[in-house]
Amino acid sequence: MADELRHPEDLRYNESHEWARCKDNIVTVGISDHAQAELQNVVYVELPEVGFTTKQKEEFGVIESVKAAYDLYAPVSGEIIEINEELEYTPELVNEDPYNQGWMIKIRMDDSNELDNLLSAEDYFTYIESKEMGE
Repeated sequence: MADELRHPEDLRYNESHEWARCKDNIVTVGISDHAQAELQNVVYVELPEVGFTTKQKEEFGVIESVKAAYDLYAPVSGEIIEINEELEYTPELVNEDPYNQGWMIKIRMDDSNELDNLLSAEDYFTYIESKEMGE
């Protein structure tokens, strides 16, 4: 299944299936194509307030689908400077376009070295395949 999904090379990933796109110390965060495919029809996304400070690997929100609820974890530490308000009214954007219109939050990163703790697209793909094979 992993080979059928998209994992853009310019992003970094964590093992809880969030992606991070960094530009000028601002990190845009969403969930991977793999995560949205597992969840299926997303019906609700709970995001924090702008100004909330998060730490790497800490929960920052919840996403719900007709199938399950899933905690969202920050790929980096910092202050949330923007949330995707469109998801309140059109949560299905997470399924339709997880890497663009389905983004969730933007974080002003505290420490760019935290990006080194995240997986490359290739390593993320390998991680997903190993989980699917039960390793």
